[in-house]
Amino acid sequence: MQFIDLKAQYAALKPRIDARIQQVLDHGQYILGPEVKELEQSLAKFTSSRHCITVASGTEALLIALMALDLKAGDEVITTPFTFAATAEMIVLAGGRPVFADIEADTCNIDAARIEAQVTSRTRAIMPVSLYGQVPDMDEINAVAARHGLAVIEDAAQSFGALYKGRRSCALSTFGATSFFPSKPLGCYGDGGALFTDDDGLAQAAREIRVHGQSGRYVHTRLGVGGRLDTLQAAILLAKLERFEWELERRAAIGERYERLLAGLAGVQRVAVRGDRNSVYAQYTVKVEDRAAVQTALQAAGVPTAVHYPKPLHRQPAYEQYRGSDPCAVSDREAARVMSLPMSADLSEADQDRVVQALTVAVNLSASSRPDAATQRSLPRAARVD
Repeated sequence: MQFIDLKAQYAALKPRIDARIQQVLDHGQYILGPEVKELEQSLAKFTSSRHCITVASGTEALLIALMALDLKAGDEVITTPFTFAATAEMIVLAGGRPVFADIEADTCNIDAARIEAQVTSRTRAIMPVSLYGQVPDMDEINAVAARHGLAVIEDAAQSFGALYKGRRSCALSTFGATSFFPSKPLGCYGDGGALFTDDDGLAQAAREIRVHGQSGRYVHTRLGVGGRLDTLQAAILLAKLERFEWELERRAAIGERYERLLAGLAGVQRVAVRGDRNSVYAQYTVKVEDRAAVQTALQAAGVPTAVHYPKPLHRQPAYEQYRGSDPCAVSDREAARVMSLPMSADLSEADQDRVVQALTVAVNLSASSRPDAATQRSLPRAARVD
């Protein structure tokens, strides 16, 4: 069983992907070829954004967005510590300072109610992360930003295609930034990403930044990077877009089926999905106690798992210096419990049943091996399993 079955996806799309790749090989325009513009137009239409700017990776998308907003040295960007390092990494590389606000326990997304307390005179932007495929409370986040004159960058690396109150992820704020890393809901066969905005000036800045700050050939009007999406990757994404709506439907169905199958399983808590939005389930994530033991049992049963993410950023050596007034205790607790199960549009019901059956055995075995509460209280403190 594959954690994410990219081979099955390729088998289903092989004729279209191969034809698209061959077209690029035939015309030979490997950098900013016609497929790049075609992809940008298709993605802008899909999200209902005015502008789409494709870039070399989701990480590059975040950096270019911050550069387009002219982030200055020492400027603060409020974000979540419960995310991949790239979120904070790009803030620091752009000269800024990440400021962490804790997460909601049930969704693991940034808690919008905790953001305003972190705003200072140095705050320049808010960067929420749409974790596991679900958008956070963007209306509340945008309202905080509006009160303080801040930009909002949605880190939508895991949520391309998701809906929030009828609107697409990536089209909900100043900038939306997504990733086309192979394992993402819409993935290429290497690195790739895109930025979305309705602001003409920011779009122009982003386009210039991705080609070394050029407004014209050898006319460098601003500091930039080499951040273009390869034409071959654009071609692959165009082929995958042809069945993307079907994949979103399948992800929703598989996610809902996991919900039903796991609803009565003691010892397993599911990440909540709010009623006014959906999830594209970039990962299907649950929460368990004694995670290491559960993972070991699942591995023995041939079921792969992953942890997104085992240590929040305020505990990482590179970023612990940015700990602020929010202790981020919820992030600490959930980081010790989250575990992602196999998920892809091509996951069969038989394999999904295998996952659930193995998880049931694993959590029951783990629970039976732990002393119960009464036994715990009778033990000397040094012997307790806390």
